[in-house]
Amino acid sequence: MSQSSLPIHAIFKDTLRFEWPNDQMLFVGMGCFWGVERLFWKHPLVKSTSVGYAGGIIEFPTYEQVCSGRTGHAEVVQLVFAQGEQALKEMLKLFWENHDPTQYHRQGPDIGSQYRSVIFTLEPNQMKSVEESLVIAKQALTKKGLGVPTTEILPFKNYYFAEDYHQQYLHKNPQGYCSLKGTGIQCVIG
Repeated sequence: MSQSSLPIHAIFKDTLRFEWPNDQMLFVGMGCFWGVERLFWKHPLVKSTSVGYAGGIIEFPTYEQVCSGRTGHAEVVQLVFAQGEQALKEMLKLFWENHDPTQYHRQGPDIGSQYRSVIFTLEPNQMKSVEESLVIAKQALTKKGLGVPTTEILPFKNYYFAEDYHQQYLHKNPQGYCSLKGTGIQCVIG
């Protein structure tokens, strides 16, 4: 998808874009981005989502290039949500509870570095909150005997929108593939 001809979000009816000056953004990878996007677009504090590729070395990668494992990119969801620490904590709670952060470079049957567990932050206060949430998630995972999170927590580097057919895929294809599954932990953040 061309970065200059962005489509309209199928749920929020707004143009997909990079800039959201009055809102907060975070980029999360939790495996295949289709189910992750659906999880977040349903939350009342979320104002928009998009799926794309982040963290790698290739500019404007294609899905096929990302799937090769040679780009360094992860499949991620751009979250646009309300300002404030409580909204960020809500997003982090959804993140930790709805995938298995102990799986290295995979989520269930989806295997490869593009499916890794990752959070890209845009602001220093986000990094602090994400790191604090990691401690809480680690305690919950340990208590349940599930191992240590392999989640990468990194400052934002880059983001490229995925092709149009990937955007809001499970809205357009309600019976489509989704392997998103949590571990059953509960993260009380804040």
